[in-house]
Amino acid sequence: MKLLHTCLRVRDLEKSLAFYCGFIGLREVGRKRIADEATLVFLADEGGGHLVELTCNHDGREYTLGDQFGHLAFGVPDLAAVEAEVKRRGWEFWPSRPEVGSKYLFVCDPDGYDVEILETQDRGGGP
Repeated sequence: MKLLHTCLRVRDLEKSLAFYCGFIGLREVGRKRIADEATLVFLADEGGGHLVELTCNHDGREYTLGDQFGHLAFGVPDLAAVEAEVKRRGWEFWPSRPEVGSKYLFVCDPDGYDVEILETQDRGGGP
């Protein structure tokens, strides 16, 4: 089996697109409107592998973050540049702990989902 996508239910599609495309660097690769119910937007990284699906329901329903979901993780070669951008935007973030042995930070997307930015140094996205 191959992992195809991860779906996140979002409240404000434009804010979420600004975060995932403008900040994270994903690009929109597909969009589907399901009648008056929802809009689905599919995002991919430069490799085009695993997709993130943003689902925005049009009924105004509020969602509560479930504690079963952990976080999304994105790899970058230079974490210092990302941290500088997060600070420039005034976002709260949580830096890595030295005892873990990896360089990372956590930031929240507009809906409160944790997003980990991990310095990968071309290690394929693992720790």
